[in-house]
Amino acid sequence: MNPDLNSGCDEQRRQNSMLAVQVGLAANILLAVLKAVIGVVAQSPALLADGINSTSDVAYGIVVSIFVRLSGKPADHEHPYGHEQFESVATVVVGAFVITTAIAIFWHSLNTVYELLTVRPDSAGASISALWVALFAVFLKCGLSVWTYGVSRQTGNTAVHALAQDHRNDIFASAAAASGIFFGRLGYPWIDPLAGAVVSLIILMTGIEILRSATADLMDTLPGKELAETMRMSLQQVSGIKVIEEIHAHRFGPYLVVNITIGIDGTQTVVQGHRIATEVEETLLTDIENLRRVYVHYHPVEDCRQAASFKVPPRPIRQ
Repeated sequence: MNPDLNSGCDEQRRQNSMLAVQVGLAANILLAVLKAVIGVVAQSPALLADGINSTSDVAYGIVVSIFVRLSGKPADHEHPYGHEQFESVATVVVGAFVITTAIAIFWHSLNTVYELLTVRPDSAGASISALWVALFAVFLKCGLSVWTYGVSRQTGNTAVHALAQDHRNDIFASAAAASGIFFGRLGYPWIDPLAGAVVSLIILMTGIEILRSATADLMDTLPGKELAETMRMSLQQVSGIKVIEEIHAHRFGPYLVVNITIGIDGTQTVVQGHRIATEVEETLLTDIENLRRVYVHYHPVEDCRQAASFKVPPRPIRQ
């Protein structure tokens, strides 16, 4: 693998990730100001609450941009695999903010229902300008969500993927606000908090999923059986392997580092064993996407019955 080419790809990936974060941050700043100002002027509690949601988006957007920048730092003596784990830390921050926002919206919805039923049953509808702002937010977040999902697929950045999920949640939140404003103007103000409560539950589930995915990366959860099987199939084309005993893959951001233990014929020389180990490393780096490093440990297998008990059944070699 060409180190210069790999470095260039990493730099392009970081630039695309930062662009997604910065565009999202700029959009959230615009929406936070617009929703808060119009929400107060147009007397729309629904739009004002959505503005608070956008304000929290701005706060964690700043935090995420810091962590994504830190993840681009090169490897050093204390961090030989680089700093890509900061992407998972940023994802945890996003998940925590999303869950907090969901809880805040849910309680706001309950308080609004209580006020409508007890304090102010004759709530007046908001100005039409509030409805237009909410609809603008829906369309803006639709476009931003689609674009950010595309960047997350291209870069494999978990923090950008979490931002895309949050943009999608904002579509639901703004749509709920727009529905509440519309029906409030028609004389049905209770639809606003009801829609807000439903949306908060959707947002809560998304936040939990974001946290689950991020903590799995930080806790070094091993990749699934499918990846291990793919590696075993790739190594069938390497001659000299008697046993594939262990495959341990560790995540560092979007990349993988693999430790693999193989058994070879005990009569072979150290030089021959080194050749097999080198071929194992090169084969996996070529066949497995986002694999950064491979560490191969080999030892002699004397007992043919032992080798047979570990050997992978023959399968067609992947072209």
